[in-house]
Amino acid sequence: MRLYYFPGSCSLADHIVLEWIGVPYEAVKIDHDSIRSPRYLALNPAGTVPLLVDGDFMLTQNVAILCYLAERYPAARLFGDGSPRGRAEVMRWLGLLNSDLHPAFKPIFVPHRFLADPARATEIADTARQNVRKYLGILDTQLEKREWITGERSVADPYLLVMLRWATRLHIDLDGFGNLSRFMETQLLDVSVRRAILDEEGRVLESARATA
Repeated sequence: MRLYYFPGSCSLADHIVLEWIGVPYEAVKIDHDSIRSPRYLALNPAGTVPLLVDGDFMLTQNVAILCYLAERYPAARLFGDGSPRGRAEVMRWLGLLNSDLHPAFKPIFVPHRFLADPARATEIADTARQNVRKYLGILDTQLEKREWITGERSVADPYLLVMLRWATRLHIDLDGFGNLSRFMETQLLDVSVRRAILDEEGRVLESARATA
């Protein structure tokens, strides 16, 4: 398998899942130039990441890739307990992350898409930060007395980690979200998570409690 990714993007979630599953794969770094190249657009006309190539099967869209990997490798138990309810619970939180929280960041990343007046970029970004915090509050409550979003490790967890890293990078206040802070710290101690981040960013995360 081959995963095309852009450092810092949501493709990190798929990268982490591939590490958790433990199957051979190749991670291909894409930059702003190559993502618009004819060669890449021939694979993915939308010119986005992630893109997963598994033999002759090419799959885009983060949630689709996460679900595909979870079902392709059921032994990893990343899609609940195998029951319809367990699967639906994972999908429930994937849905919130993908359809609600992820888009809530866009006015911060690209305010010009929402307002033509650049002078108001700060205003729309500040409003978006409040919206992001609303969804983070829901997730913080869900993580009360839980190590993982659904109670056991699933493909929803690395997606949440990506969102939390975005929040930190964009100076979104996480005060009062102790469960999310604990979750993030725990995830960043995971060897597979650290390996995926090292692959993407070329740096080892600093943590006093990190283990090899």
